[in-house]
Order: sequence, then structure tokens, then C-alpha cells
Amino acid sequence: MKELIEKAAILMEALPYIQQFRDSIVVVKFGGSAMESEERRRSILRDIVFMECAGMRPLIVHGGGKAISARLREAAIETRFIDGLRHTCGRSVEVVDRVLHREVNANLVEIMREFDGKPFALSGKNVLRAEPIQGTDKETGAPLDLGFVGRVVNVDTEQIKWVLDRREVPVVTPLARDMSGNVYNINADMAACKIAAELQARKLVFLSDVPGVLRNPQAEDSLISTIRLDQVEELIEQGVIAGGMAPKVRSAAEALRAGTEKVHMIDGRVQHSLLLEIFTDRGIGTQLVH
Repeated sequence: MKELIEKAAILMEALPYIQQFRDSIVVVKFGGSAMESEERRRSILRDIVFMECAGMRPLIVHGGGKAISARLREAAIETRFIDGLRHTCGRSVEVVDRVLHREVNANLVEIMREFDGKPFALSGKNVLRAEPIQGTDKETGAPLDLGFVGRVVNVDTEQIKWVLDRREVPVVTPLARDMSGNVYNINADMAACKIAAELQARKLVFLSDVPGVLRNPQAEDSLISTIRLDQVEELIEQGVIAGGMAPKVRSAAEALRAGTEKVHMIDGRVQHSLLLEIFTDRGIGTQLVH
């Protein structure tokens, strides 16, 4: 009986959050190490199915870096990164397109269906418009050609909302087309931020392999639980937010300025981290707020 009462207490703790976030759009960026383990991948997707059943309107933007790198090696195509972005030639973008749609996206959709979820495979090529971006030579500052790597300049929110209004969960590939129909590889973090901004999502959640933003990268107990928008640039200048985290946080800050209410950065390795962050009195990661 005690165990049953404890379970009921957990449900009652979640109730105000279920009520508060009912019908809210929550964009979940799902990638990196959070996707590498089959067990972890299934656990996270089951949590997202729970969110949909609890009345929220989740949307997934996924990466696929490791699978893409493996297929590029098999095709004897060299992988190069410039400023953290994968140089994408014409042959590479075909591989990226194929892997993201036929392997990664298809797998996520299949798993969600196993849990009686309502996934909707949505190609970024159909809802995202992009323009090419240039990398920069760190020594000379000269522009570097990244090939078919783009930044999102427009989101077809009507098409995405049509899926959400059907109470289905869009599972979006980070690809886009330009006005001429060329396909571009998009950084999944930046795609998630742009989608969250255009939808004015209630929450944007990044699942990664670190607890959040750490004041000391070597000490997981140095987690910064809350960062205000006006602290972002100062923390970047101090080197607290550095490396690949800096462009992610800057993009998240832009999403906040555009109308997203809150951004969460949590550890996807922790079981049910997504539910713990959203549905309990005490979150487990870093939140970025106005």
C-alpha cells in the first residue's frame, strides 16, 4: 500500500505542471550521445509519448551525426569540420539526406509507434527554407566555403501547426531547401532554435551528454541552474560558455527574444530527465530565462 501511495503522490506533484503546460508547444532537440544508445533512445521517446498523452504538444528536431559519419566513411567521402560545422559537398549532402530520412528519422518514428505514440515524419526540406553560410579561417579571418551548409531563414509554421493540431508529434529532419530547390545540411541545434522561435514555443529543450552549463567543465557539481538572458554574453566572454556550447546558447537566446518562454539544457543520459525537468518541483539541468 505504501508503494501505491508514493506513486499517487508523484502523480499529484506532476498535476499542476500537466495543467500549466497543457496545449503548450515544446520543441525537443534530440541528438548526439542521447541517440547512440538504443535503450536511452527508447526511454527518451517514451517520455515524449507521455508528454503528448499528458496534453502537451511536443515536436522533435533530431540530429544524426554519428550515423552520417559512418555512411560517409563507407562511401570514402572525407569528413571535415569548419567552426564546428560539417563541410557538405554535393555527394555528402546526398548521403546526409538519405541517412537522416531513411535511417534516423524512420527509426525514431518506428519506436514511437511501438509505444502507441503519434509520430509524424516531417522532412525539413518541406518546412524549412535556408541560405548558404560561410565558415571563417581562424588564422586569417577569410571566408571558407562550407558547401551545402545553410542557416534557416524561414519556417513554414502553418504546415507544422497543422500536424500539431492533429495531436501528432512532428519528427523533423535538420535539412532545408533554398529558393532554387537546393538541399542544405542544417545544424540541428540551430534548426531547433529557429523552429522554437517561429512557433513561439513554450519550451525548448536540448538533450545532451552534460548536465547543463557548468562553471567548471571538469566538475559536474558546478552546474549553473539558471542563466538570465542578460548574462549570456558575459559568461561567453569569461569562457564559462565555450566551444560548441557558445553558438547553441546564443541561438537559444535568439529564440527567447523571439518569444520562446524558456530554454532547458539537460543531460539525456539521466533516465526520464525530460520528465524530471518539466513535471517536478526541482529541475535537473540549466534553464535559460528572460
